[in-house]
Amino acid sequence: MFSGSMTTARRAHLLITLVLAGLLVAELIVLTYRGRWLHSFLVVCLLVFTAAPLARRLHSGAALIPSEIHLVGVLFAFASIFLGEVLDYYERIWWWDDALHATAGLLLGLVGFMLVYALNKNEHVDMQMPPAFIAMFAFFFSIGVGALWEIFEYAMDSFAGLTMQKPTPGDPTGLSDTMTDLIVDAVGAAAVSLAGYRYMRQPRKAYLDSWGRRFIEKHPRLFER
Repeated sequence: MFSGSMTTARRAHLLITLVLAGLLVAELIVLTYRGRWLHSFLVVCLLVFTAAPLARRLHSGAALIPSEIHLVGVLFAFASIFLGEVLDYYERIWWWDDALHATAGLLLGLVGFMLVYALNKNEHVDMQMPPAFIAMFAFFFSIGVGALWEIFEYAMDSFAGLTMQKPTPGDPTGLSDTMTDLIVDAVGAAAVSLAGYRYMRQPRKAYLDSWGRRFIEKHPRLFER
């Protein structure tokens, strides 16, 4: 399964994805046996999201999305939907939601930052974006994805009868929970954006430069005209 040409990052991505998929399959069997059909449906959707890009990579050698971005999405969805909703971590651990959104803000900001930074290092792109623009893009990218996630939570609560938007003392509507999540996302995104901006202002950026070149080489279709 692991060829000599497979990089350490891809090997780690494959192992983590297989472990998560195995846990999802095991839980799906338990949920089906207990007749918890809604949670079974959520696990099936999460399993498809987890395994489909990996199956395509193993079958054709081409990735639907970069492994780094896929892994971030899978880990967040696993922690939020599987651990948070199916296993009820939102109720068992009071800080789970805040910790999850803080981590997501950091990771999504990092993904947005890396994507634009890699684009900046692409030889086929004539325009060079300044550090301030890259930092702003990373910030708003993270905020945008966080807002889409809140829309998803609202849709699941409205149409599937879940309670992903948690009532809080004095606010049974869940609005305070939503706004807290967005604020935490913004704080994490701002931290990454400011750190990235300061890093780009430094004269030596050897690590990010080499990472940007490797990312372009691994995913050339993302940067084709």
